[in-house]
Amino acid sequence: MIALVAGQVAVRRPDHVVVETSGGVGYRLAVSAETLRQVPAVGRPVSLLSHLVVRDDALALYGFATEEERDLFLLLIGVQSVGPKVALAVLGGGSPRELMAMLAAGDAARLQAVPGIGKRTAERIIVELREKVGVADGPSGAGPISVTRGDEPRRTAREALLELGFGPAEADALLDGADGETAEELVAHALKAARR
Repeated sequence: MIALVAGQVAVRRPDHVVVETSGGVGYRLAVSAETLRQVPAVGRPVSLLSHLVVRDDALALYGFATEEERDLFLLLIGVQSVGPKVALAVLGGGSPRELMAMLAAGDAARLQAVPGIGKRTAERIIVELREKVGVADGPSGAGPISVTRGDEPRRTAREALLELGFGPAEADALLDGADGETAEELVAHALKAARR
């Protein structure tokens, strides 16, 4: 696994950078607009965290300015129908802190503004990631970003069902008989019950 690439910026494009290492090898890293803002000019030194995605037809390297951005990327590509390109597009929409706050708030409309994300995918991202992200507020609201498991999965599941268009009474009824320890399990059970 290539976890970090350090060297000089050889190429700087809107969607990728090439970093030439001391051994003379250039690594092409796909980056978000957020990371690109922190990449210096060509010829300057740079160090980017990275994640390697192995596919049948290619090895793709993705670069990140911060650990938080890479963590958020990994969460996003874990959601069904969200690939690395769409995850990078989401990351380009703001700082990791802003994006995690958006997810925690269930702001599906802002997600839908990202190219490649429709209503259904936006809702799926919110449902699957909402309880996994949290922003701990410090005195200036700049506390550490944490990836956590919610301690009230039933309440989170109810909020997810409300966002999916179910009424409050309907959501409560669907969750009454639902089995599961996480919000994802509860929502999945409730949706199966709703289809019956």
